[in-house]
Amino acid sequence: MTLFNPEHARIAVIGLGYVGLPLAVGFARHFPVVGFDLDPQRIDELQGGHDRTGETPSDALEASNALFTAESGEIDGCNVFIITVPTPVDGNDLPDLSALEAACRIVGPALAKGDLVVVESTVYPGVTETVCGPALSAASELLCGEDFFLGYSPERINPGDRQHTVEKIVKVVAGQSAAVTAFLVEFYGKVARGQVFAASDIRTAEAAKVIENAQRDINIAFINEVSMIFDSLGLDTEDVLATARTKWNFIDFRPGLVGGHCIGVDPFYLAHAARESGHEPEIVLAGRRINDRMASYVAERIAQLLGPPDGAGGTGRVLVLGLTFKENVPDLRNTKVVDLIKALAAKGFEVAVHDAIADEDQARRDYGIELLKELAQAKDYDCIIGAVAHDEYQRFGREDVVGLLKPGGLVADVKGIWKRLDLPGEIRRWQL
Repeated sequence: MTLFNPEHARIAVIGLGYVGLPLAVGFARHFPVVGFDLDPQRIDELQGGHDRTGETPSDALEASNALFTAESGEIDGCNVFIITVPTPVDGNDLPDLSALEAACRIVGPALAKGDLVVVESTVYPGVTETVCGPALSAASELLCGEDFFLGYSPERINPGDRQHTVEKIVKVVAGQSAAVTAFLVEFYGKVARGQVFAASDIRTAEAAKVIENAQRDINIAFINEVSMIFDSLGLDTEDVLATARTKWNFIDFRPGLVGGHCIGVDPFYLAHAARESGHEPEIVLAGRRINDRMASYVAERIAQLLGPPDGAGGTGRVLVLGLTFKENVPDLRNTKVVDLIKALAAKGFEVAVHDAIADEDQARRDYGIELLKELAQAKDYDCIIGAVAHDEYQRFGREDVVGLLKPGGLVADVKGIWKRLDLPGEIRRWQL
């Protein structure tokens, strides 16, 4: 069976998060698009021109011809189905493919002969063909590779990044056959402006995606470890890095808490694939161990500098500034700031949290954290922690910082937000 002309594509995007929504809006400039999500509230917001992730502007949503729906029957009649659902890990750091498998069960009944299913979710090599293919066949009663076809195009969305949008990045594609790959090159070229790279096969494309973030994780882990070494040696990590950056081929990373839906997750997918093949990964998981314990390390150093939170001379009120996994995005998924808060609370500190852009209801629902609504009345803290470098915090001046602290208080600047800020001599400083 041959594929239809890409010009005749009718697209269903399954999952309207950070990846799916920009893709749906982009494709809707060229094709009929149905954007499906299980969350009716999300659909109501999108229909009203609001994207809670902040990735898609209201004017772009209002101008889009995409149909946003929570009714699975609306995807009937589409012939290209793009799956962009989350692929997290479970409590044992093993791949959790439940959302992906559920998406296949939703797509299956809508499949007709000649249709194409493209997975964009991050997976380990083999998942598209050995997990999604059979699941789609079972739900559709059609033969994969004969009645319908598979493709893979790894997402490369970087939340909060206005430069590397879906229209501007190189889009990797791969299909079950040369014909499917050729179709995907032309198809994705409509939104990627021709910047499309055809991988040799689906497993290669899956592998490329999973190592992209694993590589970043390892590089950040190295910088995190050397920051701990430099701290013990009494050296300023940022000064060391600024000096090292003068070498033309120095790779520039900075220390910090590593969370989010990709960098903190994808290495476990690679590790799982390695173990399934009989190889025990070392460097990949070493990087994860270092990054996963950074919150505990920061909490321990702050506790050492503050002293016991109770007893004679004890100091115990801490204000954490920033909760999201990354600066200037509202995304709270897998944020390691939560681990820092828990570690400080376990040591007996009274921890308050403010975030300039995080959703209060989500922070409460997902983590049981009540965010401070404003900082106007916040004062007399023994320590403030610059955990996330939101623009609002980067705009702090001397009086903003001093006004939050008790005399002799501690500024724990995890992200180097206020390194160049001239603070009174009585204010103590520590930087990761």
